Amino acid sequence: MPDSKPTSGQRRSPRYGDAVPADQDLIEDVRRSLREVADPAKAPAMQAYMKSAMPYYGVPAPVTKRVFVRVLRDHPVADRESWVATVRALWHDATHREERYAALALAGHRHYLAYQDPASLELYRELIVTGAWWDFVDTLASHRVGPILRSHHEEVRPTIVAWSTDPDMWLRRTSIICQLGAHESIDLDLLTTCIEPNLADREFFIRKAIGWALRQHAWTDPAWVQDYVRRHEGRLSPLSRREALKNVGEGAA
Repeated sequence: MPDSKPTSGQRRSPRYGDAVPADQDLIEDVRRSLREVADPAKAPAMQAYMKSAMPYYGVPAPVTKRVFVRVLRDHPVADRESWVATVRALWHDATHREERYAALALAGHRHYLAYQDPASLELYRELIVTGAWWDFVDTLASHRVGPILRSHHEEVRPTIVAWSTDPDMWLRRTSIICQLGAHESIDLDLLTTCIEPNLADREFFIRKAIGWALRQHAWTDPAWVQDYVRRHEGRLSPLSRREALKNVGEGAA
């Protein structure tokens, strides 16, 4: 966001330039609650599995879910500006990875469904680029960006196309997998438009994304996926091809 002076009556967060402050009560409750259920013995293995520079508290996913349900119920944020500021503060000030999971939970909470619109793509882009790892990015792509694309298709489609050629690899991955779960409502032209400029990319997470997106669509239309793989046999990586055909069988192509 631009670093401009606040208008009369506004207060700015000292670090992120938000027009209103983050909900510090919510943030402190998240941190306190995670510390209370932390298992330091589990933390190193969780950090190693995720190859994370940021440490873990050592809280398993089912337990974090219970924590987040209670905290987000007890601390409803006042408005959209507070929601954005609190998501960003939780995210950027996180000392442990579970705090960033709390930011994702807040971002997608049912109380704030009205905010799942194109205006939130700027926030989600920020989280994708700064998160830069699959556990964050895949949640944002399929559960935040994807639903906004489906509900505001014509407005959001150009953004997704632009992301497909962005220098940031995680935005390109997002463009490819954001339609996971779309089923019959998938925009196949958009999917192939996003895959096309990435077919030659040697990055594992891009090749895996291409295969994953095709594999998921094979549940809906296996013949289309078989035909796509056949037509792009010489350009699809072996990894993408294997992933694409898991739901239809190698022999079918």
